[in-house]
Amino acid sequence: MTKVHRKIHVVGINSYIFEDLPSKLQDLFKKTGNIAVPNSYFEEIKSWSKNDLEKKKSFFSSKSNTELVNWLRYQKTDVILISRGDPLWFGIGRILLENFSKDELSFYPSNTCIQLAFSKLKIPWQDAVYISIHGRDITKLNEALKARPASLAIITDSNNKSLEIIKYNLSELNLIDFYDFWLCEEIGFYNEKIRKLNLKESLPSDISSLNIAVLIKTKKNYSNNNLPLFGINDNVFRTYDDRPNLLTKREVRVQILADLELPETGVIWDVGAGCGSIGLEALKLRPNLDLFCIDKRIGSKALILENSKRLGVKSEFIFEEDIINILNSRNFNSFEKPNRLVIGGCDKKTKLQIINKLGKDMSIGGIVVIPIIDIQTIKELKEELEDKNFKTNLNLVQTYKSLSIAKGMRLEPNNPVFILKGKK
Repeated sequence: MTKVHRKIHVVGINSYIFEDLPSKLQDLFKKTGNIAVPNSYFEEIKSWSKNDLEKKKSFFSSKSNTELVNWLRYQKTDVILISRGDPLWFGIGRILLENFSKDELSFYPSNTCIQLAFSKLKIPWQDAVYISIHGRDITKLNEALKARPASLAIITDSNNKSLEIIKYNLSELNLIDFYDFWLCEEIGFYNEKIRKLNLKESLPSDISSLNIAVLIKTKKNYSNNNLPLFGINDNVFRTYDDRPNLLTKREVRVQILADLELPETGVIWDVGAGCGSIGLEALKLRPNLDLFCIDKRIGSKALILENSKRLGVKSEFIFEEDIINILNSRNFNSFEKPNRLVIGGCDKKTKLQIINKLGKDMSIGGIVVIPIIDIQTIKELKEELEDKNFKTNLNLVQTYKSLSIAKGMRLEPNNPVFILKGKK
């Protein structure tokens, strides 16, 4: 293999000021004749040639495409390619490594735009999620938004209206109030602008094409004054980011509450309550119900208490305990027995035991509702309910959300859930 003598020096910058370069890179620029610069800031870098330099400069306006690759291949002497931030972080570095040997390439990274943005916002970023939709498919954006991270940084693309897409998808996923939305423009450069946007309003008309979006989970006091009567948004409920299954999603929750045919008074048991979303919304609809929330997972009681405050309701009975222990305890006979029962968050064997213990004593008109994601368990649960004189029916809840993509819209499916209902 022929040894490569010339070098492609890929220099990341965070400033258009020549003197802001480290002295080593200033010297490199002075003695290098061929310079490739992205066309979006070509004139700013070209002005560096007005300095007292050792060699006459030949500047190439780069669009980061095959034309640039061909130009680099043609050069016989050392070349500098100017990039923003870190060329190997969502930058030109990957393309260069696909077309040139590592021996030809030298990288000189600067701070990334994300790193600079978080430093300006004075927010730790070690746990931040970051993605790029610059010239990329929008799928990763939707995946990231659905995960609801505490902080999310997005490298945007001015050519595909990506800020509008982000705004639309936040709205469709009911996350407009979940995040503070920071727009960082020309980050690190003399035209830098950082502003917090209200996404319920139109986007500003003067946005720079060089921008990134930073989404930070809001810290606010929740008021139950503006909550809807029915169908409370998921982002109202507190849960844990790493345990999303503690929350029953709004579309499924609405159907479960409808199937419960909530009476004005009575007793409802929410087994496997998670963060309490089903039982607490039932209590908001029917304040005179007695609610038993039961979940064995550590931390569930604290979540339910917090969400009780957010909804302006109060559950007198919250058990952070295994339901089987409760059913087998000496105190069980002193508990008010349910005439409405929701069974979620436990395995098939436990569900069968609950039906056997509680279902047989439920009075005429009593209702059991079981959300199910494992189709293999349906038959046995249905038969157990019918054995206890429940008339059953089964519904499949499959919903879709419209999400914006670069060219139009697509429907994104939510996970399907079977809802088994038994009524005496």
